[in-house]
Amino acid sequence: MFAPSFKLMTPPPSGTDRSRELGRPSDTRAAAVADRLDDANGPVDDLEYGVVTPPVLVIGAGAAGARVAIELAESGVDPLVIGKRDHGDAHTTWAAGGVNAALGSLDPDDDWTIHAADTLNEGHHLNDPEAVELTAKHMPDRIRELDEWGMGFDRTADGKINQRYFGAQSYRRTCFVGDRTGEAMLETLIDRAQELEIPYRENVMITRLLSDGDRVSGAVGFDMESGRGLLFRSNHVVLAAGGFSAVFDRHSSRDDENNGDAQALALEAGASLLDLEFVQFHPTGMVGERYGEEWDGRLVTEAVRGEGGRLYNTEGERFMERYSPDQMELDARDVVARAIAREIEDGRGTEHGGVYLDISHRDDDYVRERLPRMVERFASLGVDITEEPIEVAPTAHYTMGGVDVDFRTGETGVDGLYAVGETVAGVHGANRLGGNSLAETVAIGKLVGEHVADILESDDADPAVADDQRAIAEREFRALESLAGADGDVTPTALLADLRELLWTHAGILRDEETLREGLEKLDALRERTENLRVDGDRTSRSFEFAVDLSVSLTVAETMLRTALERTESRGAHSRTDHPEVDEEWRVNLVVSVDDGELSTRRRGVGEPSPAVQDALEEGYELDYHHLE
Repeated sequence: MFAPSFKLMTPPPSGTDRSRELGRPSDTRAAAVADRLDDANGPVDDLEYGVVTPPVLVIGAGAAGARVAIELAESGVDPLVIGKRDHGDAHTTWAAGGVNAALGSLDPDDDWTIHAADTLNEGHHLNDPEAVELTAKHMPDRIRELDEWGMGFDRTADGKINQRYFGAQSYRRTCFVGDRTGEAMLETLIDRAQELEIPYRENVMITRLLSDGDRVSGAVGFDMESGRGLLFRSNHVVLAAGGFSAVFDRHSSRDDENNGDAQALALEAGASLLDLEFVQFHPTGMVGERYGEEWDGRLVTEAVRGEGGRLYNTEGERFMERYSPDQMELDARDVVARAIAREIEDGRGTEHGGVYLDISHRDDDYVRERLPRMVERFASLGVDITEEPIEVAPTAHYTMGGVDVDFRTGETGVDGLYAVGETVAGVHGANRLGGNSLAETVAIGKLVGEHVADILESDDADPAVADDQRAIAEREFRALESLAGADGDVTPTALLADLRELLWTHAGILRDEETLREGLEKLDALRERTENLRVDGDRTSRSFEFAVDLSVSLTVAETMLRTALERTESRGAHSRTDHPEVDEEWRVNLVVSVDDGELSTRRRGVGEPSPAVQDALEEGYELDYHHLE
């Protein structure tokens, strides 16, 4: 990890190796990767670490990483996929409600250009139009592909893939598997990966990319179960490690993921970040004080509103009639989240700081069929959602900002480094259209896999480890050892909790200059406290893991606060109460890079959509919520 002069803080950087096929042992591809492992290849002093030399290293084992790897394997390439958690335990499984594709199963007038137009409108036209069009255009084929691979989509009476309304969509476009769509998608991708015998290593944390600022040549990290250092030498590295919504106090992720790993790694390696001020606060997270701390912020899927769920305040008002009489609860996520925040702020929220979401007016069997996981979850907490409302409040859910890439290739501008999925920025602009997160993973993931496969050369098959690469890795291993021995008075867990509270207070749903500047000042003070860090346990401990998480979270927190302060307008998920209007002069992206050890921000103009999508925009398609009534 690193600590450059612009104070993107990094703590003093501080077994059995497993190379396995994605999901089961293999005698072919996984064995080939295992053959590249030098079990104790540390010639300096007493350092011992594993060395693995795959032709392509995919960091992140969710839907985006899996789809890249599948495309590589189908092209005859043997990638290695690494994940920070147990196999199959990726954040993809938390995307419950559905995945978008203009199939026209129920609304034959829908097509990919209208999907693209809805995405651009929801993103307030800060999206990369090419990225949007690639996603919308390819998604019907990706859905049919998933269907062929066995994903059990819900069906209409005549056997078509069923589709539901999601917020701000002009037609019923969201394909689904009950309310467990992400889980079903990842299971399907893993099954396909197993068929292709794609090698996989689980419980591996990456702490540094091997980079000279112009080219990436691998990655360094450690096995989280043994604590042993690992050097991955590869000429092609794909970042697919998610976003950074967990840096907020109330969030829909687990505390140990979506901490900004990928963005911090890319920035340190020489890539640029884009649009970090745009964080989506999902309208309906669980209110922890009622349901318990472990459920605080957990997502109540948009499918509840997509199937007709209604929002009420404590005065019994269906308050979205006041904010969005035409689209009601199915307006854009930023609109609904701000409406709920206003109701709570104005004293019409519950004693637990939420509002009520009610779907009890729908037929009981219908609710159980369409929302089985929600019925089961709340039943375990003593609530029957077919009979009574649930309490919800906004929660940090998704980060539109991320690594700046070319979406046709996944290239980051640093040779050998690619990125995909929530790790990147561009498809979603200032606010993400519900159902597009899963869509982006498979649509763009396939394209990135195709590109990397096309440019591989014979030298990439088993790259040698150069002395300078080994030296970088060994410095990192020593830094990780130093971090593990930190013996101050403040724990990483305490500092992370303070950071999350800081960002919720100073960079939450409603922002202004004063609170953002105060947030930066408090961030500096928090960073100073890391000098007194204490790690309880060795490199296999949760305390050590959280110490590494703290480093990357501080990096993205500062970048987010600075870009939010610079953007003096309200657009999409970025709401400035001191600049409440959209300013057309701000129809630009904010690009952040490291120049001479300092954070540097510049503005970049946004491209224009193709004539076909422009025509769809001018048609002005829009959801009529009352079709659901």
